Amino acid sequence: MAVPKKKATGYDKYVDWRFFIIPVVLFFAILIIPTPYGMKDVGTEYKVGPKAVAGLIAMELFHKKTADISQWELVTVEVMERNMRMGAFSRDRFLKRNLKWCEKYGISADPENLKRAHAYIKENISEETFIEIMRRALQYRQDGLRYEDLSGEDRKAADKGAWHLKVAIAMMVFVVFCFATECIPLPGVAFCIGLILVFTGVVTRNQVAMLYWSDACWFIMGSLMFAAAFVKTGVDKRLCLAMFRKLAVPSLKWVTLIFFVIISPLAAFISDHALAAMFLPIGMLLYQNSLTDDVPEDKELAKMMMIAIAMACNIGGPGAPSGGARNVIMMTYLNDMFGFDIGYFQWVTYCFPFILVMIPVTWFMVNWRFRPKITSLAPAMRYLETEIGHMGRWNRKQIWALIIFSVMVYGWFTEKIFYNIGIYPVRLGIGVIAVAGAVAYLLTGVVNWRDYQERVDWGVVWLYAGAIIFGRTLDSTGAAYWLARTVIDFLAPFGMDSGIPLMATSNGLTAVLTNLMADGPAAAAVGPISLNMAGLVHPGTTYLPFMAMSTAIASSFAYCLIIGTPPNAIVYASGYLEPRDYLRVGIPMWFFANIVIIFLTAVYWSFRGFGGLPGF
Repeated sequence: MAVPKKKATGYDKYVDWRFFIIPVVLFFAILIIPTPYGMKDVGTEYKVGPKAVAGLIAMELFHKKTADISQWELVTVEVMERNMRMGAFSRDRFLKRNLKWCEKYGISADPENLKRAHAYIKENISEETFIEIMRRALQYRQDGLRYEDLSGEDRKAADKGAWHLKVAIAMMVFVVFCFATECIPLPGVAFCIGLILVFTGVVTRNQVAMLYWSDACWFIMGSLMFAAAFVKTGVDKRLCLAMFRKLAVPSLKWVTLIFFVIISPLAAFISDHALAAMFLPIGMLLYQNSLTDDVPEDKELAKMMMIAIAMACNIGGPGAPSGGARNVIMMTYLNDMFGFDIGYFQWVTYCFPFILVMIPVTWFMVNWRFRPKITSLAPAMRYLETEIGHMGRWNRKQIWALIIFSVMVYGWFTEKIFYNIGIYPVRLGIGVIAVAGAVAYLLTGVVNWRDYQERVDWGVVWLYAGAIIFGRTLDSTGAAYWLARTVIDFLAPFGMDSGIPLMATSNGLTAVLTNLMADGPAAAAVGPISLNMAGLVHPGTTYLPFMAMSTAIASSFAYCLIIGTPPNAIVYASGYLEPRDYLRVGIPMWFFANIVIIFLTAVYWSFRGFGGLPGF
């Protein structure tokens, strides 16, 4: 009798052309169709807008064309134009810009010119006048610049911007379909992204090579390396037993609940990347040592453990401003555009209840959507106790592994703070620290390179590198902005341009985009549009801070795709998950989380109010 061939999974799969031909055809179809006017309009804003707005600001401030102004005046104009694009309209925000900020955004400035720019604005331009100039500049960029009025080089630049935007939309359709169906190995999709951008002229061959690496990619690579060191030395076993040994009944439901109760609140204050990397080896260890002769494999158990870790990380971010860049972005938008300030503790009192609601809901969802055969982790606990008994006392490699890990975690928590207060001369970033820790494991003899070669899922590193490029392209080409504006403009005639319907629309759109790109750019794309509409229909009311907080929270709903958030990619490295496993929990979670934030706004936030502002 012939033995049935085992179904290929994950990296063992070849391209399934029956499905792969669909995203390929869709990609080229989108490129071939005539470019909609909305894309040309956004292309005009993104490619012609900066130069045109700079010219307007130069005339407003100095009554000169940009070609005729001096270097310090040009610095003034360029900083104001960049602030306008970021929604930072206040004079105070301008005066806080320093050389590091200018360097980050490609503005050529030296100390003397920046000092003169600050002095001129401070001494000659009032806060009211400054804001009025910024508002006129924004209105000119959005409404004054018309594609049909362009000619010559400006028309070519706008056409190029519209083409880049159309490529980004076509690429988005291609990538989402490939991830949903796995018709091509997922790391291969990451390389397709780079090839698409080069072949269509969006980036050059040199630019695409540099784009494949970022601090987030280094972090994922370094975190998978230290997880390999933990597993090899047995430190993961010691930490796991220390965490769960007090459980009288080591039920799977209790263990997953502990994951949520520990990880989610912590994710509001420290990096969700770090938490996912810390708990990944523990989750894998619990699964591997729960198997028995009667049940040698339980895929549902493995998937349940991994998804629980990822979702616990994802739901915790909105709880405090330190939970993610998206929170700070929306706080800054609100302050710069309307002068409303949300304090750190104030944010926690409004948004932390979201985590408290989501913990039991997500725990229930994970236990409902996955049905493992094994429901007791008692065998794993007994195995760990036996193994640790055989290990005896902590050995040299284990001690070094724990010391290096502790230093690394301390660096993750403090590097930004220490850089801002001047202790560190350069910004290290969590990725550099993670890779430094991985190198330290090599230097101390904890691991050799063969351990990294065999135990690290390098495909996940490339996968997330491609995801970073994908998100950046949606942001830099204006594709995310075009999607946000198109959806909100489309829904306006249906009465969804004010009140709770507008908030629901904004949240839903943000929650869709954040699954395709980083949470910060998703909030940055939707935030200015939704806040401006909020300011028009509900000026000076609690609606404005509520819209800012709800948009930030919605940008954390990256539950559905591997590329949505680093914790999703990190747990995918376990090798137990398939893309559709995220959808099993992610889709119902996505809808429920959107309902929770609307309910939170309509009941708790509205009842409490905000700083004496009138309700909406």
